[in-house]
Amino acid sequence: MNTCDYWKNRKVLVTGGSGFLGSHLCQRLCDLGAEVHATSRACRPIREGGPIWWRSDLSSLDEGRALLSKYRPEVIYHLAGSVGASPSKDLVLPTFQSLLVSTINLLILSTELGCRRLILAGSLTEPSSQEAHQTPSSPYSAAKWAASGYGRMFHSLYGTPVVILVPFMTFGPGQHPKKLIPSVIISLLKGEVPRLTSGLWEADWVYVDDVVQGFIAAGEAPDVEGKTFDMGSGTKSSVRSIVEILVRQMGVHVKPAFGAISDRPMEPIRVANVEQARQQLGWECSTILEKGLRQTVDWYAARFQATGTF
Repeated sequence: MNTCDYWKNRKVLVTGGSGFLGSHLCQRLCDLGAEVHATSRACRPIREGGPIWWRSDLSSLDEGRALLSKYRPEVIYHLAGSVGASPSKDLVLPTFQSLLVSTINLLILSTELGCRRLILAGSLTEPSSQEAHQTPSSPYSAAKWAASGYGRMFHSLYGTPVVILVPFMTFGPGQHPKKLIPSVIISLLKGEVPRLTSGLWEADWVYVDDVVQGFIAAGEAPDVEGKTFDMGSGTKSSVRSIVEILVRQMGVHVKPAFGAISDRPMEPIRVANVEQARQQLGWECSTILEKGLRQTVDWYAARFQATGTF
């Protein structure tokens, strides 16, 4: 069965469907013919060719039960939750409620009501099992780490059909303007000097279309329940090198202010293990870094030219 045949009329729930990755995933699933339901904390208009929106707080077990009982999705993608890797204490409770509690609620409901597959979005900031001292670097990291642990536990104890995907540093069109790559592009479009950290931190950067294809593959692949897959390129590049590529591609003569902002403490440097996804999902990153950055620059430049805003 090909991808289009597999998803045709299949009921899918995407939590956090209005977010960066969620919006791209919803559109891809709609294009494949799935019946896509998506949740958001805010009201969203329903447009032709797009998902069916539901305003829902998944930190409420009762709200989640009402939604899943009514629509009985076969595949659930859980992407909802507070985002932000800041070490601020103010994020402890918001990330606990929106990331961990919502995940546990969906695990309970998926186990009780049944579904074909529940796909959880992990985080590259989660401590690695290879680390001698596994200490989360932020409230977000701790909540994601605990959520993944609950996912593995539910699969082992209760047979919940959980798959965990770990997107690495995802970028592309439509990302929040305050994220690194969009913020640099926007500053350069305005002729402003980007204020940055030292730029020495390295990450595994992956284009959003590739990550979405990985999520699609994880929804289709047989016999992958209970497993965790990295979604990345398998290589790393520094922030400084990414910014230098953007400056060159945009043809500007602005010198970014590296070191104007303090580096985050305990920022992990990790590279995706790509072999497991290649072997079991038939997936690998296919967009060359410079091509993905070029497409991202073009998207923001076109939006700025057309509207004067972002």
